[in-house]
Amino acid sequence: MSERLRIAVQKKGRLADDSFTMLKTCGLNFSVRGDGLLARVKNLPIDLLLVRDDDIPNFVASGASDFGLVGENVFAEEVLSAKQLNLKVLRRLGFSRCNLCLAADEGGLIQTLNDLKNKKIATSYPGILTAYLKKNNIVADCVEMKGAVELAPRIHIADAICDLVSSGATLEANGLVAFDTVLESEAVLIGSNRELGAEKQEIFERLLSRIDGVIRSKDSKYIMLNAPRAQIDAISKILPGSDAPTIIPLATDDNLVAMQAVCTENVFWETLEALKDNGARSILVLPIEKMMA
Repeated sequence: MSERLRIAVQKKGRLADDSFTMLKTCGLNFSVRGDGLLARVKNLPIDLLLVRDDDIPNFVASGASDFGLVGENVFAEEVLSAKQLNLKVLRRLGFSRCNLCLAADEGGLIQTLNDLKNKKIATSYPGILTAYLKKNNIVADCVEMKGAVELAPRIHIADAICDLVSSGATLEANGLVAFDTVLESEAVLIGSNRELGAEKQEIFERLLSRIDGVIRSKDSKYIMLNAPRAQIDAISKILPGSDAPTIIPLATDDNLVAMQAVCTENVFWETLEALKDNGARSILVLPIEKMMA
């Protein structure tokens, strides 16, 4: 029986939904049902272990799982809190972005990092916060809370908070404002330094190639346009982040060519306007679902 690669994934929440979407975009065929702890991929020898986010680093470190998809904030906290974890980030995945921020009462006495000296700060991330304060030579007390951190100043448990911020709506609803960013977080693929067997290594490299393709294609666009032959060099320089474009002569006009290029950087309206100013016409910008080098 073939060995099956095991990947720990957060069971519920925004990061879980985004992780499942990425894996399905990579071609993995699976379904998640109810409160099940395991989702078996049908078309590849891969099992998804569906667990709590803060259990994922320990699952990977202990060997219960070969790899994990987890928020960078959770990964950093677990590594700082349990120094024996021998883990590494293999890929930054570019989704489920959020910031771990310091915040305090709007218009209050705490508005800068230095204002936190000798104050109490409530957080669910004591390891990250302690390291950040030490790095910035701030002496303050960390008050660990498992949830509802934004309520701490109102009920006089702490003077400020350190919590995840996405839209900022929760802070605003509690009369708080962020004044410093401790960590910019996103989903990451993590692994250990253990060697995999040959079968698992082959499966992982295949999956990793697909993940890399999804990451590259996310912000990439395929541009097609017609252009005067005399403007090929000028237009090629405008195309953002592309290799040499494909150039095809047009049968109906010797002075025009069709140009096609994969652009790995954002294509803004200003880019299209610059292309048009240099003679490009019939410009099409298309999304790319998958890429493979």
